[in-house]
Amino acid sequence: MSNTIANKRVLWPLQSLNFFMADMQAGIGPFLGIFLLANGWKSGLIGSVMTIGGVAGMLMTVPAGALIDATKRKRLYVVIPAICTTVASAIILISQNFWLVSASQVATAVAGSAIGPAVIGITLGIVKQKGFNKQNGYNQAFNHAGNVVGAALSGYLGFKFGMPAIFYLAALFGVISIISVMLIPAKAIDDNAARGLAKKDNSDDKASGLQVLFKCRPLLVLAAALACFHLGNGAMLPLYGLAAAANNQGDPTIFVAVTIVIAQVVMIIVSLIAMRMAEKRGYWLVIFISFIALPARGFIAAHMISHTGLYPVQILDGIGAGLQSVAVPGLVAHILNGTGRVNIGQGAVMTVQGLGAALSPAIGGWIAQLIGYSSAFMILGCFAIVSILLWLLYGPSLKAACNHQPGKTTKPAW
Repeated sequence: MSNTIANKRVLWPLQSLNFFMADMQAGIGPFLGIFLLANGWKSGLIGSVMTIGGVAGMLMTVPAGALIDATKRKRLYVVIPAICTTVASAIILISQNFWLVSASQVATAVAGSAIGPAVIGITLGIVKQKGFNKQNGYNQAFNHAGNVVGAALSGYLGFKFGMPAIFYLAALFGVISIISVMLIPAKAIDDNAARGLAKKDNSDDKASGLQVLFKCRPLLVLAAALACFHLGNGAMLPLYGLAAAANNQGDPTIFVAVTIVIAQVVMIIVSLIAMRMAEKRGYWLVIFISFIALPARGFIAAHMISHTGLYPVQILDGIGAGLQSVAVPGLVAHILNGTGRVNIGQGAVMTVQGLGAALSPAIGGWIAQLIGYSSAFMILGCFAIVSILLWLLYGPSLKAACNHQPGKTTKPAW
């Protein structure tokens, strides 16, 4: 059997996993605000319960990354979260009690915190550092395609059969995700390559995520800039759905589904463009462009809460998220190549980034409740200005770290 055929037999299950895990991870999440609104919740309380889950997930990302670095059973950390996420989502359908819903969001976030690092580790273990940028681009394209299909089906099934149908769909995608990851042979994953370790060296394995972050300035600046970006970005989509529902912009389930589909279709295209742009121009420019998209998105969202505004708002979301989905994991893997701490580094960056994303729904929800949705969108969009300033201020050192040449081993940036 040729290596090409063998690689294809390994990569297809990996890409299938990325496709189906998208809806399994999201579940009823994007529709949660609409569901709770229909059950008498206010925007401030909805944002708060989303933040509770976000904080729980944020706190677990570094331990999850360290666990993925250490374990030789990386596939297991996709299987367990798939089961946990499916069960936790069911709780919301059974009861809309604040504490039960909060517990469900915590369980979902904690389980989901391992999925991202696990898939990155599995990918690195299969294709190594040389092939990671390209394969990560394909992974993200399949993931966004899965989000498109999942959101479209969720919108249709939710409209025709109600919210329980969305749960059943997420459960089905979860089962297929488990099958997909188990089709990847364990022996096809190089555990040293999966953690960015160039050779068998277990020195300083106990380094924490904060040590990894604070000893590497480019990584710290990246995390801080992403935190500011997601502080504004995290609440945009759920708030836009709530604003549309408040303005009676048609069926809210269909509206939310359309917002997701538009953004994810753009992300499919943008993730492939980002992959090529990173190879030719480096990661700095890719991430810089992603930051610029948010202020424009906030301005348009503030002035166009309608089906017409839906398109530019979500196209900009697709541009920002699509660029980052490729550039951020690729840049972290590039900076930490050779250290053996790639996944704990991913977890550290995701933790700081997650802090912004976790606080965003509560901040956006209460601003919207107190002074209106339009003001909330403007304020949220302005948070990315801090990201842009950080990226420009530390431009020279960042550009040196962000220059990516596939296949070239660089000295670890410590």
